Amino acid sequence: MSKLKFLVIIVLNITVVSCGIYSFTGADTGNAKTFQVNFFQNNADLIEPGLDIDFTNALQDLMQNQTNLNLVNTNGDLVFGGEITEYRIAPMTATAQNTAAQNRLTISVNVRYFNTLDEEKDFESRFSFFYDYPANAQLTGSTKDEAFEVIFERLTQDIFNASLANW
Repeated sequence: MSKLKFLVIIVLNITVVSCGIYSFTGADTGNAKTFQVNFFQNNADLIEPGLDIDFTNALQDLMQNQTNLNLVNTNGDLVFGGEITEYRIAPMTATAQNTAAQNRLTISVNVRYFNTLDEEKDFESRFSFFYDYPANAQLTGSTKDEAFEVIFERLTQDIFNASLANW
């Protein structure tokens, strides 16, 4: 019985120690301790008030939730910056009466990522995603909130994957 307890303790010890190296999000932060998300200016042709700060906050939140890095305002080890380049609403499908049955909101961002500890990981890339909604619905209130939530979740996760995912 004591050999079994000893074996269980050794297995648990190895498991706990080895899990300390692995990140369940797949984040490869290297030796970075801090990250910084600069304000994403809205440079789209169609300006949506508050979109810039909402997106900036969404990217900060995702980084804080999926890494153990500390958010700083300046001199971050990892720096995210860029601008919102597209905010577009377009009809997607038509009815038999030649009217729109569905609209699509598309948001695109241009991201510049700098890893001050490993410049080989720096990149600049465009990320885009969309949300479809019924043409008879206005893009206000809960429809807009849901659209932003869906689009921001996908955009921020794609940015995270491009910059820190190691799988």
